[in-house]
Amino acid sequence: MKKILAKLILKIIGWKVVLQGDVDNLNRCILVVAPHTHNSEYLLGNLAYWSLGKPLKVIIKDAHTKAWYGGIVKAIGGIGIDRSQKNDLVNFVAKQFEKEDFSLVITPEGTRSWVPKWRKGFYHMALAAKVPIVLAAGDFKRKTINLGYIIPYEKIASESYEELMKEIQDYYVKFDVHPKIPENWNPSIY
Repeated sequence: MKKILAKLILKIIGWKVVLQGDVDNLNRCILVVAPHTHNSEYLLGNLAYWSLGKPLKVIIKDAHTKAWYGGIVKAIGGIGIDRSQKNDLVNFVAKQFEKEDFSLVITPEGTRSWVPKWRKGFYHMALAAKVPIVLAAGDFKRKTINLGYIIPYEKIASESYEELMKEIQDYYVKFDVHPKIPENWNPSIY
């Protein structure tokens, strides 16, 4: 039902999912989503994943999973983290991947505002969980959700961080992605 509803909503609002690779790449990965300039990107991303029938999770403040609406947040993939405490988030994520298969959304910018460079957590999570990195981007000019470009775990484990970041940066430059709020996007990510 979720799959049909997501496809219908995307069609009504005029957005298309552009799959770049095998849909099975989305079964178990760190899903790097950029640019991250507006909250609507989360909703579009959820609709894209639901339309493909794939499991998606996101790490959020645990206040959202403990609130009166927490059941809904968990049902749509929210994993609550107490951000006031020091957490070993990398190993927490690796343990989650031991329990089940899913895509974990990470926005390496860490905020919807302009940043000079990305945070490295997504890289360390992929290494610890031994899962690939898959790239995704919402293009608000073309109304497309680009999804599925995979960087296999073996490549992540064998290349330097700088080589990997260059490949990721080249991906976003190549597709000339247009974010919701362009002035909040820095395509020079490392």
